[in-house]
Amino acid sequence: MSKQDFDVIVVGARCAGAPTAILLATKGYRVLLVDRATFPSDTLSTHVIHPHAVATLARWGLLDRLVASGCPPIHTYAFNFGPLEITGSPGTSDAPVAYCPRRTVLDKILVDAAIAAGAELREGFAVDEVLVSHGQITGIKGHAKHGPSVTATAPLVIGADGRHSLVAKAVSAQTYHERPVLQAAYYAYWSGLPMAGRFETHIGDRRGFAAADTNDGLTMVVGGWPFASFQANKQDHERHYLSLFDQAPEFRDRLRGARRESKVFGATTPNFFRKPFGPGWALVGDAGYIKDPITAQGIVDAFRDAELLTAAVDAWRSGVCSYEASMTEYQSKRDSQSLPMFGFTCQVAALEPPPPELVELLGAVQGNQAAMDQFCRVNAGILSPPEFFAEANVGRIFDARALRAAAPPPT
Repeated sequence: MSKQDFDVIVVGARCAGAPTAILLATKGYRVLLVDRATFPSDTLSTHVIHPHAVATLARWGLLDRLVASGCPPIHTYAFNFGPLEITGSPGTSDAPVAYCPRRTVLDKILVDAAIAAGAELREGFAVDEVLVSHGQITGIKGHAKHGPSVTATAPLVIGADGRHSLVAKAVSAQTYHERPVLQAAYYAYWSGLPMAGRFETHIGDRRGFAAADTNDGLTMVVGGWPFASFQANKQDHERHYLSLFDQAPEFRDRLRGARRESKVFGATTPNFFRKPFGPGWALVGDAGYIKDPITAQGIVDAFRDAELLTAAVDAWRSGVCSYEASMTEYQSKRDSQSLPMFGFTCQVAALEPPPPELVELLGAVQGNQAAMDQFCRVNAGILSPPEFFAEANVGRIFDARALRAAAPPPT
């Protein structure tokens, strides 16, 4: 059994772990990045990279690689509520578009960048044990397929290994802000269903679905129903998935001219935060904070938290502040930046009919392009829900509707 020492070990090499490895390796740390998967490979995902996360890819020098993959840009978000539709721009002048790449594409770009930055990647590597000494995580023990057992040690082991994080389980990481599972989400890939740069969402009676173009001329169509229906529907989830589109006849008719190119993938998702650090360990991405995929914020959060965690690790290792202080700041920033969208996401994921006051507000938003852009940017995570729903902003929206109603008709 061989033993190797590193500054940081990152367990999990997808959209939280690989960026963390990129950023730490760029700062000169010796990083070991491991994942039981090999790349390129797929994983359950909402795919969407909202505009401010696209800007992050550009800042990391990786956006050109995503564009070169042929993934179409998304310049318009459209929300169809049956009797009304809100359509607007999800981005800003600095970050105008979103993308919806296959994870076979995105994750490969990220792990290749981690290697180029100097991280050591071991793919197809199973972690058998998280090593503990005197209450502190000190490393990992694992093996490649048919390979010998290998031990690697480091002052910090980062769990970027998803909701079922082995690192989080090894340290019994505390959970908080827990909410129940709210919906069951399923998706498939379709050909012959171009969205023309639109990320289109349809909200119905305890049902919803969305569609966006991805790589290889395919469109990802995702939808779901409340968790209360999960047990009854899971035995024939494909039929129930296809029935989602009956609530939107125009979209259903477009889908009839398309071809489904994959099976229907799906899962339920919990909603919680985990304490993201302790002696010798830290958590990033879904390992530390996860919520329902209905607002497609997972990749956004992974990129953001990779940067926050890297800054905390560097502050500690460079002697700017103690480990406890730097990691406490990481947790505080992560939580304060996540909680507004967490609450909004849980509200939307309940798939309950909107209350009358929200219906009235959406009616006032429709036709007001600035307000529609605001609504789209809330769903993109650029504008916080409290800012949009603030009394002053809501008042401006209703005032604008009154002015439109009072204006003389065009001649």
